[in-house]
Amino acid sequence: MKDSIDVALDLDEKEVYSHIAHESAEDIIRIISSLDAERAKNRGEIIYYEDDWDDLIKKRIQKGKRHTAFDFYNPALLNIWEKKVRYIKKTKNYVNVGILLILILFISSIGASVLLNEPLFILGISILPLILFLQRYKREVLDFGYYQLTQFFIDELRQLIKTHSLDSNKYKFKIFTHGYFGVLIRRVGMTTFAIVKNEKDTSNSE
Repeated sequence: MKDSIDVALDLDEKEVYSHIAHESAEDIIRIISSLDAERAKNRGEIIYYEDDWDDLIKKRIQKGKRHTAFDFYNPALLNIWEKKVRYIKKTKNYVNVGILLILILFISSIGASVLLNEPLFILGISILPLILFLQRYKREVLDFGYYQLTQFFIDELRQLIKTHSLDSNKYKFKIFTHGYFGVLIRRVGMTTFAIVKNEKDTSNSE
């Protein structure tokens, strides 16, 4: 079986680039919606969305390392995505470990109070507010992280559409939060979609 690049080289160059551009755009809109859904969940909203943003980005990076010959993937952007994803995961893990340690200390203070007949549990109670602080910190850090990643992919989609003259209306994506630059909002019933804004659009973006 021929490698995908070998097969591509046998085809018309314009057709190859058009096909890869379309495939890339399809990948990107799935990532954007999945990331934004995760951002909405982090804000406390109830969102039902099946795609896993982390898995989609991993697949995107794998494709990028195979298709760099076609200049469809910017290695610098791949590094930015990887670093940002690692940062998000580390923040989640560190905060979860911190909350677990606080709970362990609280429970230990209760046990020590019982064993020593001393009101040591007061010390345990005094550190409980740190849980609220850590939860708020995690929510804010993750919100900004998801926002940055989503905006990165929106910008990449815009550049892909512009470079390869794709029809932006064919690559609309579901959106659950707001504040992104360079997009036009479209509401269909209860669902909100967005498309990337091209140079001809004069409407305000959200």
